[in-house]
Amino acid sequence: MGKMRSVAGAKSVLAGCMAIALGCLTGCKPAAPPAASLPPLPVVAAEVLVRDQPLYEEFIGQTFGVQDVTVRARVEGFLREVNFSPGQTVQRGDLLYTIDDQPFKAALAQAQGQLAQGQAAWTKTQRDTNRLGPLWLQNAISRQQFDDARSAEENAAAVCQSAQASVASAAIQLGYTKIYSPLTGLAGENKVSAGNLVGRGESTLLTTISTIDPIRVKFSVSEQQYLDWKRKLGPEAESHATDTGLLQLILADGTVSPRRGDVTFADRQVDPRTGTLQVEASFPNPDQLIRPGQFGRVRLPLEVITNAVLVPQRALTEVQATYSVFLLGVDNTAQFRKVTPGPRVGTFYVISSGLQAGDKVILDGIQKLQNNMPVAPALTNLVIGADATTITE
Repeated sequence: MGKMRSVAGAKSVLAGCMAIALGCLTGCKPAAPPAASLPPLPVVAAEVLVRDQPLYEEFIGQTFGVQDVTVRARVEGFLREVNFSPGQTVQRGDLLYTIDDQPFKAALAQAQGQLAQGQAAWTKTQRDTNRLGPLWLQNAISRQQFDDARSAEENAAAVCQSAQASVASAAIQLGYTKIYSPLTGLAGENKVSAGNLVGRGESTLLTTISTIDPIRVKFSVSEQQYLDWKRKLGPEAESHATDTGLLQLILADGTVSPRRGDVTFADRQVDPRTGTLQVEASFPNPDQLIRPGQFGRVRLPLEVITNAVLVPQRALTEVQATYSVFLLGVDNTAQFRKVTPGPRVGTFYVISSGLQAGDKVILDGIQKLQNNMPVAPALTNLVIGADATTITE
């Protein structure tokens, strides 16, 4: 028993010595150096834009000419000449097409011959009536003979009148062989080439001429938009097109037409099927850049926010309907700031609260930022275009 106790004691002493040795080794190990501080994060920052900002409504519309007139062949015949180039501007009264007129000249000559015969017959009956009248008054002839002479005169007069109408009709048909421009405008595609038979059975479409200065744009607005528009603009909501009108036209390539326009027509009722109102606007188009059938956006200014603060959309972060930005602090640190965005204008937001003039917002690198994090800013200037949709840095 005593021997067993001595062995256990020896083991305890050995364990204690090992623990002391390990403690000494640990205590003698040099302390780890502190972690190196991270370098400032490169970011791009810019001062917020402050200006009187107009707010707009935009509507998708399609252009059409003030007058779109189809030119058709009104008589049957072979097309002899095409006297214009498609796509060119033609003047009212310019000769566009010529149809072979020989058959119509012959028809006119025949009608004129029949008229001459009728006039000769009418002249003879007038002479007969004039000769028989005094004889009837003297009872030298019967009343029947005189009545027959007057009836023959009246019949000859009717035949002559009919022949005159035939001559006029033949002249009109002959006139249709020369087709003139009904208005000044832009000629479209030529649908029929010279040598083809036109006008058989129906009036053949030859081309279309459009008056495109000014150009009109047709678009639809919702009932709510129309009411808002009328209340804010009042009598100015509908007027005549001028170079200083209310509306802007944004073309398909994003450019803005240099000339403004105004509403020229609003339909009398809201379409109950769609809840929209049909509206037409007119824009000056002296250079004929805008053609019928194009699509574009009609921009209508509704109000102006004085001293509005604007920031690019990419500077904002949204988390659960809460918006925030990072500002550049005076000590080159990122400062977290909650903001309240207002209306969107192109690629910008109007900030209703949270920012003021002179603040610098961080535009790039915000995904890695934390509050009070040091940054290495590259400053840039934001220049907003006249249409509030472009940025130049």
